Amino acid sequence: MKWITAIIKPFTLDDVREALGEAGVQGMTVTEVKGFGRQRGHTELYRGSEYVVDFLPKLKIELAVSDEQVELAIEAITKAARTGKVGDGKIFVSDLEQVIRIRTQEVDADAL
Repeated sequence: MKWITAIIKPFTLDDVREALGEAGVQGMTVTEVKGFGRQRGHTELYRGSEYVVDFLPKLKIELAVSDEQVELAIEAITKAARTGKVGDGKIFVSDLEQVIRIRTQEVDADAL
């Protein structure tokens, strides 16, 4: 089992969610976050004054998938979230040691 964390641009969420559904992923957690990478923020004008926006709005998607679904999920996120511009985001994949469904106490792949 793997834990996938993806940081994406907010406007790509609907496409990513649809692509993951088509790939067979049944659930995810989405969190609004702020951050920056190589783009280092940007400059904006507000009432004639220029100011720097260091932390840009992003979404963090977290999902647990079986080993068989990992490549499909990564491909789905990549295709749906890619604009070809700086700041498209990143995908992190980690090993997931154990999953327990609280309601039924199912474990591991059965709990996904």
